[in-house]
Amino acid sequence: EIGDAQANHIDEGMARRAVEQYKVITEKDPKDVDSLVMLGRLERVLEDSVSAEGAFKKVLAIDPDNEDAVTGLASVYSDRGDAKSASALLEKLTKKNPSPRAFLSLASNYESMHEYSLAADAYKKAIDLDSTHTEWKAALAQDQALAGKYDAALATYQDLASSSPQDAQPYLGMAQIYLEKKDFAKAHEMIDKAKSLDPDNLEVRYNEVLVLENEGKTADAITALKSVLDATTKRTYDPQQRSVRARMLEKLGDLYRTNEQYEQAVQAFREIGTLDSDLAPRAEAQVIDTWRIAKDYTKAQQAADAASAKYPNERTIHEVRAQMLADQGKTDQAITELKKLLDGKNDRETYLSMADVYQKAKNWGEMSKVLDAAEKLSTTKEDQGNVQFMRGAMYERQKKFELAEKTFRLALDDESPNDPIYASTLNYLGYMLADRNTRLQEAQDLIKKAVNLEPNNYAFLDSLGWVYYRMNKLDEAEHELTRSVQLSGKDPTIHDHLGDVFFKQGKIKEAIAEWQSSLKAWNASTPGDMEPDEIAKVQKKLDNARVRLAKEQGPKQNNP
Repeated sequence: EIGDAQANHIDEGMARRAVEQYKVITEKDPKDVDSLVMLGRLERVLEDSVSAEGAFKKVLAIDPDNEDAVTGLASVYSDRGDAKSASALLEKLTKKNPSPRAFLSLASNYESMHEYSLAADAYKKAIDLDSTHTEWKAALAQDQALAGKYDAALATYQDLASSSPQDAQPYLGMAQIYLEKKDFAKAHEMIDKAKSLDPDNLEVRYNEVLVLENEGKTADAITALKSVLDATTKRTYDPQQRSVRARMLEKLGDLYRTNEQYEQAVQAFREIGTLDSDLAPRAEAQVIDTWRIAKDYTKAQQAADAASAKYPNERTIHEVRAQMLADQGKTDQAITELKKLLDGKNDRETYLSMADVYQKAKNWGEMSKVLDAAEKLSTTKEDQGNVQFMRGAMYERQKKFELAEKTFRLALDDESPNDPIYASTLNYLGYMLADRNTRLQEAQDLIKKAVNLEPNNYAFLDSLGWVYYRMNKLDEAEHELTRSVQLSGKDPTIHDHLGDVFFKQGKIKEAIAEWQSSLKAWNASTPGDMEPDEIAKVQKKLDNARVRLAKEQGPKQNNP
């Protein structure tokens, strides 16, 4: 044996000796296709892709339809990241010789290209030829789900559940689809079924946390995740266990931060560094960011100074340090911090971070320049869409609304619906239309699409409430804005919007309370987030409401 397949270990010395032997054999008999195929496989194992390619091509020169050589050559192309060439080879093979093996290789290549619909079709054809492999059906269901073919994926998982009633995995797969569809009741039903079959399955229990989180039940999600972490605590962990635990601790920190439990979030993030020293720099960056979000800049600065001294070359720490400085209005220092990261490797991300700093400083000229630089380095449509989103936001902030709308629509053309920025673009465009009191039905449609993608995004719910207010649907507006406030009680704009709704409903006391909360939130804002004109508008509305309330209460107080 050249290696231990179960341990995924190759004896390199033995493989090299085997290569030399097969070279001798094929030199003596250049038409020995079996030996040439084996030579190509061995050279691929040794990561000599040029020699492997040569061996497989020699076979194809002798036997153009040799399945082993075609799949071997396709694997070489795939190893190089050239999935397109690999797929072209395999497509030709499946037309001439439609075998399960060829379709499986084709599916794998489509997956690496993120062509999940085509991958699912390839799995279907493999299953049509040999329906005995449940793992192929599981892969089919997963690709159907990734392609957005949820009903087809559910049907495949149901078939798997029927044929393997004691297997929790099909129910987990269905739960994940129902979560994507935002059908939380069905997601819980599937999770409960999976738990009944495999109570200790970590993936099942973690997905229960994700369902609770997406429902907006952050406290319940924290409780569930802590229960999983407590139940799996050990003195030592193997590498895979460490990786899984680190992922769960990071999620716990995120949940605590969402719930504004900042001390607990910091504790969770720091535990990651204790668990795995390789992850300590990233964990410290999360600590800095937590104190930044909490607006505790003294602790954020202390954490940043300590982390910078300990990990001077860690990109993430420089990035969050720059964000912290930008929040405090220290634009030049933030840009200096980011310029240290311009090394020709990740410059696009650095330019986008600079754009964010300049946006907070309202320095539109410099923001435009760094967005131009980022756009030149954007190689995919999604990357270009992300730049266009930031450019659209820049134009909107400058009140260049026609240009902003045109740019947002360009972003939507480039972005994938699976890209988180896609929902934000829908929301921003819809909110911009609603705020200008124009094309309100279109604005509502755009915002509703965003909310459907992220039902518990407080900013999207605020936008939906605001468009309802503009349409004079006050009860609907109150409902959405109240939900938004519950999710983020420290956003001054949401309180302002809810105050407007209450005032229009004649609920003057409630309106006053919301505008007071808005001013309180504005006063706690960072220098980069301050909007003096908006603050003045809220103050004026509050003053007028107090006068009106005094007038309404005056005669009543004078009555005997």
